[in-house]
Amino acid sequence: MRLSPILALILIALRGVHGIDFGFYLSLVVYSIFSFILWFMYPWFLKLTSKYRILLSAGITLFISGGILVLALSVASSDKMLDLFFAYIIVPPLGVAMISYIIEMIENNILLQQLLVKAEKMEAVEQMGAAISHEIRNPLTTSIGFIELLDKDSLNQEKRNQYLSILKNELDSAERIIQDYLAYSKPVISSVEALNVQKELTLVINLLQPLANYYSVKVSTNLLSTKLMEGDRSKFHQCFINIIKYFIECMPNGGALLIETVDTGTNIMISIQNTDERRNEEQLKMTSHGMTVAFNIVRAMKGTIDVINKFGKETVIQFTFKPIKAHLK
Repeated sequence: MRLSPILALILIALRGVHGIDFGFYLSLVVYSIFSFILWFMYPWFLKLTSKYRILLSAGITLFISGGILVLALSVASSDKMLDLFFAYIIVPPLGVAMISYIIEMIENNILLQQLLVKAEKMEAVEQMGAAISHEIRNPLTTSIGFIELLDKDSLNQEKRNQYLSILKNELDSAERIIQDYLAYSKPVISSVEALNVQKELTLVINLLQPLANYYSVKVSTNLLSTKLMEGDRSKFHQCFINIIKYFIECMPNGGALLIETVDTGTNIMISIQNTDERRNEEQLKMTSHGMTVAFNIVRAMKGTIDVINKFGKETVIQFTFKPIKAHLK
């Protein structure tokens, strides 16, 4: 209806191609009048439901076609009455009803798709908020632990300086996490450098040792990898802090955690294994936001992940990274 004047002009022009006669002038008058009537009806028409819009469109078409039929019968011969009846009473309303139905279906599908996209965006925003809360809790928990250690009078100056340095790094890490989520995108490896897997994992394990002690979790290591890989150091730390912390917190009654690295012919393998048989299997489902972020970081660094759940025994997560080409030999 909004485009009815333009459509009327097109129809009149098409009718003029067949000749400037009585039918042309009749079309000119009828389409001109009804196009402007429909144009003014457009705001009210939009407020109707799809069903009534289809019925109204077909009804208006039937009314116009009936008027044209009456005028056509006054000049047409009697042997053409049946043809004119089908041409004006059956075909136009039926065609308009079908076209209106198709248009309504398309518009409804577009609306549903827009609502779905909006719902997905809202869900993503909620997940982002939960993830921010989870991610910031990691460095803050560690910071609180070292603040409590700094409160001890027996602490010497060397240890105090060491703890202050770790505390500063953890607060810097919290700030980087906030910046990452403000951007709200997949992890982007902005700073690529050569990483010594054994060295970096040792730093992460030492950082989480107070948390492991708190949960009575014994952390064992067997770090045999000597190759280097390319990656973002801060995101590598964030990834494995999330994963190891997740495993530790899944053993509130204590347990054991084994972290191993090994070089294969073409890959660097990192495995983290929970060897506590008393843990709750439901706690180990890989559904937490922290684990999701960690897995996204691994993929951003072109690594692969393999999760193995051995019920009643242990849960193992294996990570595979490509070493720097110079170390493939």
